[in-house]
Amino acid sequence: MKILVAGRSGQVAQSLAAISTPERQFVTLGRPELDITDPASVGAAILEHKPAALINAAAYTAVDKAESEPDAAFAANETGPRVLATAAREAGIPILHISTDYVFAGNKDGFYTEDDPVDPQSVYGRSKLAGERAVAQANPDHVILRTAWVFSPYGNNFLKTMLRLAADRDVVRVVADQWGSPTYAPDIAAGLAKVLDHALASPADPTWRGIFHMTAEGTCTWADFAEEIFRQSAERGGAKARVERITTAEYPTPAKRPANSRLDNTKFASVFGLRIPPWKAAMVRMQEWV
Repeated sequence: MKILVAGRSGQVAQSLAAISTPERQFVTLGRPELDITDPASVGAAILEHKPAALINAAAYTAVDKAESEPDAAFAANETGPRVLATAAREAGIPILHISTDYVFAGNKDGFYTEDDPVDPQSVYGRSKLAGERAVAQANPDHVILRTAWVFSPYGNNFLKTMLRLAADRDVVRVVADQWGSPTYAPDIAAGLAKVLDHALASPADPTWRGIFHMTAEGTCTWADFAEEIFRQSAERGGAKARVERITTAEYPTPAKRPANSRLDNTKFASVFGLRIPPWKAAMVRMQEWV
């Protein structure tokens, strides 16, 4: 059985490729083989591989750059998902689409549920919300999975940035008033596999369709995350630095970040019988630190 994955170089796509087997082969495709904004390109890929399902792990993720490149952000995060979902519907297969905590304003006191009002505060967030809606409108057999603060040995992420900075300096200034759940990309891949098992085994079951939150257990600030990165890195004989805890106001960025990215995963656990492991434990399991 083949599962077509839009995206090849991202953290989730590489994590899916790592768990690919002959029985369930994750075929990861990116440009030039697959242009998600081109219906002909997507249609040709589906025709060639005849997948049982499609996962969209492709996205424009340069949050700050999106403020000056809105057309590029919406092309990748809205047009692409619409094309993929439409092609999946025409092929009679479900689509699993990865979204983000940035669809929320971040001002709620507590954990966000799937039913909470969305109010993105950045171009990136608005483009991702537009992508969610495009997928839902184009294909009734959809699963939209919102996650946050993704880290792994692959691609670019906060953990790798912290280790790189610690190699050159003794003190790193990190925001301490934004909350979320660092989520390990291989655990996201495992969650996607669990969703696939349910959707393909029970196609008539309506409960697997819709929007779900899927983040690691436990929450922290970016500064807390950085301190844990350096603690575990030091235990492995790697780079470390002291964290200077600062406010968001002390670190202005072109795009506004949610102060609260804590997502409630109860619905995902109830439907799919899985909770993503705690983020600190995931860091311990991550063997390849760079």
